Amino acid sequence: MTTELWPAVIAAGWGAVAGVLAGRPAYRLAVVPGEPWRAACPAGHPLPGWLGAARCPSCRGPYGGGRLALPVVTALLCAAVAAATGPRPEVVVWLALTPVGVLLAAVDARVHRLPDVLTLPCAAAAPVLLGVAALLPGHGGSWTGALLGAVALAAGHLVLHLVSPAGMGFGDVKLTLTTGAVLGWYGWGVLLLGAFAGFLLGGLYGLGLVVLRRGGRRTEMPFGPFLLAGAFLGLLAGAYAA
Repeated sequence: MTTELWPAVIAAGWGAVAGVLAGRPAYRLAVVPGEPWRAACPAGHPLPGWLGAARCPSCRGPYGGGRLALPVVTALLCAAVAAATGPRPEVVVWLALTPVGVLLAAVDARVHRLPDVLTLPCAAAAPVLLGVAALLPGHGGSWTGALLGAVALAAGHLVLHLVSPAGMGFGDVKLTLTTGAVLGWYGWGVLLLGAFAGFLLGGLYGLGLVVLRRGGRRTEMPFGPFLLAGAFLGLLAGAYAA
């Protein structure tokens, strides 16, 4: 195996482990707004802590969905971002945020909800971690750009939320504080690319629902996964070009 492949392989291993450990929080957080987080498996056994596989330690029964998808998807995304970023210090930030992004997408896809317990810590952690990366030699972005990107993207989505709350949830607005910082790190062009990709993917999904007659113009759909997917595509482009 060539030396260039080792970072991606290590990142894939990290992503696989993080994806397995995301099984329990994906199950616990996948509840509709107003309901408490799940504290027990479907058989009623209490779940110890938040991190763990999607399997009850008492009855050994699986719970929730995506038990294989979470580790596989997280591993692939971590490997891709490590390969695109290379040895620059911001890669640590991307590898820390990617598993959380996959977890947020999984929860939003199930219950149309982006929990504050994930979005708000990420919104605070992203600029702090990027600030540390900006102090290290060899970084490929701008901390000022990350801060401005977070404000600009969140402000734009806030306007969309105020105009159409049904089309753009406030959870999506809070999520863009993180995606805006990530994209803004590599500049305004990457920010616009990531934002556009998110809306394009969401629009194509909505169009697919209409064509397949599984929904209409007023059908509610989770937008968080598309925001995250667009941000990831922009991140890959920005990291590769930096």
